[in-house]
Amino acid sequence: MSRSFTTLLLAFLITTFHPQFSSAQDSLKNTADSSKSIPDTLLFKIQKAQAAITEINSANKKGYDIEARQQRLGDIRRNISPLQKDFKAAGNKIETKSLMSYNLILKDAQARLADLTTQLMKDNNELQRMSQQVVDLSSDSLLTISAKDDLEKKLYQNQLLDIKQRLQDAGKLTGSNLSQVSQMLADVSALSIVANDLKDKTAEQLQQSGELALGKEESYLWNAPLTGSTDESLGYLVKSSYQGQQQILKYFINSTWDKRIMAILIAITFFIWVHTNFNNSRRPSVKQKIGELKFEYLKPYPVLASLIVLLNITPLFEPDAPSLYIELIQLLLLLVMTIHLRRTLPGPELRYWLLLIGAYALLILGSAAVNDSLLPRLLFMGINIFFIYLGILIYRKVKVRQFSKRYVRTVIIILVLLNVIAILMNLFGRVSLAKVFSATGVIGLTQLIGLAVFVQVMLDALELQIKLSSCNNGIFSRVSHNKTRLKSQKALSILSVILWVMVFLINLNLTGGLSGLLEQILSKQRSFGSIHFTMGNILFFVAIVYISNKLQKHVPLLFGEESITFNEGNTPKNSKVALIRLIIIIIGVLLAVTASGLPMDKLTVILGALGVGIGLGMQNIVNNFVSGIILIFEKPFRIGDYVELADKKGKVQDIGIRSSKLLTPQGSEVIIPNGDLLSGRLVNWTLSNDFVKTELTFKLSAEADIELIYKTINEEVQATGNTMKNLPPEILINSIAADNIEFKVLVWVTNIYVEAGFKSDLLKRLLLRFREQQIKII
Repeated sequence: MSRSFTTLLLAFLITTFHPQFSSAQDSLKNTADSSKSIPDTLLFKIQKAQAAITEINSANKKGYDIEARQQRLGDIRRNISPLQKDFKAAGNKIETKSLMSYNLILKDAQARLADLTTQLMKDNNELQRMSQQVVDLSSDSLLTISAKDDLEKKLYQNQLLDIKQRLQDAGKLTGSNLSQVSQMLADVSALSIVANDLKDKTAEQLQQSGELALGKEESYLWNAPLTGSTDESLGYLVKSSYQGQQQILKYFINSTWDKRIMAILIAITFFIWVHTNFNNSRRPSVKQKIGELKFEYLKPYPVLASLIVLLNITPLFEPDAPSLYIELIQLLLLLVMTIHLRRTLPGPELRYWLLLIGAYALLILGSAAVNDSLLPRLLFMGINIFFIYLGILIYRKVKVRQFSKRYVRTVIIILVLLNVIAILMNLFGRVSLAKVFSATGVIGLTQLIGLAVFVQVMLDALELQIKLSSCNNGIFSRVSHNKTRLKSQKALSILSVILWVMVFLINLNLTGGLSGLLEQILSKQRSFGSIHFTMGNILFFVAIVYISNKLQKHVPLLFGEESITFNEGNTPKNSKVALIRLIIIIIGVLLAVTASGLPMDKLTVILGALGVGIGLGMQNIVNNFVSGIILIFEKPFRIGDYVELADKKGKVQDIGIRSSKLLTPQGSEVIIPNGDLLSGRLVNWTLSNDFVKTELTFKLSAEADIELIYKTINEEVQATGNTMKNLPPEILINSIAADNIEFKVLVWVTNIYVEAGFKSDLLKRLLLRFREQQIKII
């Protein structure tokens, strides 16, 4: 036993302290730990790879709109291709109006290419990231099976092989998409270079267009050849002239539908508005009041009138339109007006009208057919002479009642002057300028006529609305009809002037330059001390303040409140109008300050200075303003109440922010600051009740029968109207003298506005009764 114990102890000491045995134990322990950590890391890698593959496949499955983007790129290429050919063929002889249209096309193409580039760069970066992720996962040693791997790793062999295959498939699909996106990015970059080059050429030629236009293009008229330098026919010249503009026109029509839709919606709204009003006017109750409606320019189904509105307002929504587009719009407008007015115009005027349309069409075709030969230039000059004669004839005889005589004569003078200039330009070989001036002058005349019809159509529609609104107690029943007509005609005249000027500038190819100049003026940063601003900010500030002021003045009309008159009726109104006015003013001021672009720190300085100004000399203004706000919420009186303040009394006509208005019985309007109304002793006769107690005194003979007097007064008070039946009159003896008795009669009348009439009527009745009863009045 002792021997066995000694042997075991010796073995224990050897295994514990001997270095080789200790090393062997550590090796076995590390092997066990390694066998445990390898599967954990491998599982994490497998999960990470599966998540990455799912993400990559999802992104590739979603797609990158390659086909749609290629189609967009193809559209841009097709838009630019004719421009390349034109620059290559014409060199530096492209017309200014074509250059303006080219500039518009290239500007839009650059914007669309920039958008494509941004999208493709984003997709390219994403595909490169996914491709690199596939490469990193494929080269990971933990996801690779080899003969040297231990047994536990080989247990995941099937999963690792599946991941390997899925990574290869994802890599192929990602590489294919990356290749397509990269190729398309290269195509977009190449097309962007072409577009930038064409834009530079266009800008360069536009800078030189003024010198080129003033330069001699063709020979002088007296040196012009009988036949042109080419033997093309008239039809071929017209076709070739408009073929170059066809692509521009097609591009413009296809690319500006968003703006055109707005004009179309306005025309549709106009049609529905007029058609609905005509249907409402046929109701027996309404027809009996307004009678038969007869409008020369408006029909129950206003299809042509709506087209006239649409064609007239189109330039307002498409200021960048090419001149050919405006020419076609004006031609369509003339044709629509011809159909619309064929039964309105008398026979001679209709013939002149058709002659004007024919001359206009001949001018447009002639502009396309004019070349360097003598005969076309002479014919073109003949058209100019005809329009000069027509302008002089219109200047003398024709009157356009929709516009002032000064406006009409200005347009006709411009027509004559531009045609005279066109003849001179043609005479001295400046054919392009002759075409531009001729078209501009004639379109100015046709547009004047079109705008006159447009104004009359709108005025007829407004007249129809006024009549219906008056019958239905609508908004127009609360305003002056004559003022509404005059203001509407003035507003339409201003709109017509704006439209006329816009078309005039488009035909002269000046819209681009003027809009650029205006944009530069409005957006240029300016400074006043440490404050920085732009003219655009100031313009917005003034516009918002002006609109807010106009809107708050007309708020009562929107809420059905009529102007107050001093009559018998008493219809007090609440102060919601004043409250809404206050809200509009506050919102307007806040929007105006925001639009001004003034920083808040600068605004704080201004408010501080304003506070000093208030402390020095603006106390009364602020006092009245704050008092107005208190009056709105406290409501000591309402619009329509009869109030008395010191020596002023009358009906409240308006409650403003700074002051209020009283309408006195004499008809005068008294403006009282709100501070006086709030701080003074204000008497409101109609705040709770409309009825008031009135007093009459008179003296009768002391010999008269008092009971008879009481009976007579009671009878006459009851017989007189405007008294409160449930409140009997009070008849009092006020004083007694040797030969007379003074009576006081207190009567409740329905409202203060009938008090004077009631007194007069009652005294008249009493006078007649006392005479009948032989009661002497002292």
